[in-house]
Amino acid sequence: MEKVYSKKVENLSESITIAISTLARELKEQGKDILSFSAGEPDFDTPKVIKDEAIKAMDSGFTKYTAVAGIPDLLKAISLKLERDNNLKYETNEIVVSSGAKHSLYNVFESLINVGDEVIIPSPYWVTYPELVTYCGGKNVFIQTTQENNFKITKEQLRNAITNKTKFLVLTTPSNPTGMVYSKEELEDIADALKDTNIWVISDEIYEKLVYDGKFISTASINSHMLERTITINGLSKSVAMTGWRMGYLATKDKNLRKLIVNLQSQSMSNINSITQKASIAALDGRAETDIENMKIAFKKRRDLACELFSKINGLKVSKPDGAFYLFINCESINKNSMQFCKDLLEREGVAVVPGIGFGMDGYFRFSFATDLDSIKKGIERIYKFCKS
Repeated sequence: MEKVYSKKVENLSESITIAISTLARELKEQGKDILSFSAGEPDFDTPKVIKDEAIKAMDSGFTKYTAVAGIPDLLKAISLKLERDNNLKYETNEIVVSSGAKHSLYNVFESLINVGDEVIIPSPYWVTYPELVTYCGGKNVFIQTTQENNFKITKEQLRNAITNKTKFLVLTTPSNPTGMVYSKEELEDIADALKDTNIWVISDEIYEKLVYDGKFISTASINSHMLERTITINGLSKSVAMTGWRMGYLATKDKNLRKLIVNLQSQSMSNINSITQKASIAALDGRAETDIENMKIAFKKRRDLACELFSKINGLKVSKPDGAFYLFINCESINKNSMQFCKDLLEREGVAVVPGIGFGMDGYFRFSFATDLDSIKKGIERIYKFCKS
């Protein structure tokens, strides 16, 4: 029997971050001494106030199907959070809750892209963006950033990348993998470049609560035309350590797009976990703010320590990130081939980091400091030994 599979799915690549994390875990299970800095996941437990709400939901029998876009109380909590934290006014019928921010992104890409549409993506980028564009039949247009410019695009670069086929721009702030955060002035420049166009903006703001220097500004809050064109993506995985709960959401002023997304979700996975929805309200309404702040303080200490230690290693160049929990480190003077650098590092020193080639920028690697201080010290000591040899 000849087996023919979907070409769309065959063209997808496995997430390199997940692949590295899986390999590190397998080596550890084999008894090897492995220190992994590859995962994009907080090492903290979900705050108790959130878990208590989940228990209440289970005990009260809240275990049935819900509305596809989310229960009314959760949609209201998201609406209030966006107004309180981000100066954004979205009605509950302009919000959709999905199974993680990645699922929200999939819904948007699938609902917007037609074959041949161009999508502008600054590089380095989160590994999933270009894969989704390709899957949906679009064409990736990458804007190469530089470490000297803090891995951010300029107004001129954006203008030069726009064609009559441009459908949308993907913006991530704070960034994965670089941790850089766009300032209000930089977002205003982007808004100016997009003025008088029909280009959408997908603003992935999943790391917004983890900003250590400066202030987080939501893309859609810049002005009225940015509010109209921007689809805001967010979730609870990073801010309140709810990675396994799978809760993400999007907000858009385009009610027709929202309807298309609800229709797509209704025919694919329906509503997200009912218990997660109830628990998520406590994560959004302010009850978990102390937990969020404590995590942020711990991450900042880790960032500062890691930057200090890496700055002492000859051959590596690190820029201190404004947010998220990653360092994107230049290793070109040791090995421009980031895949080989990371493979050798894992084999010789038992340290797992993610090669920059997976994020569209070779000669770099991503180091996650979402782990304890002792592990960070040990890991960087091993990296120092590796680079010295």
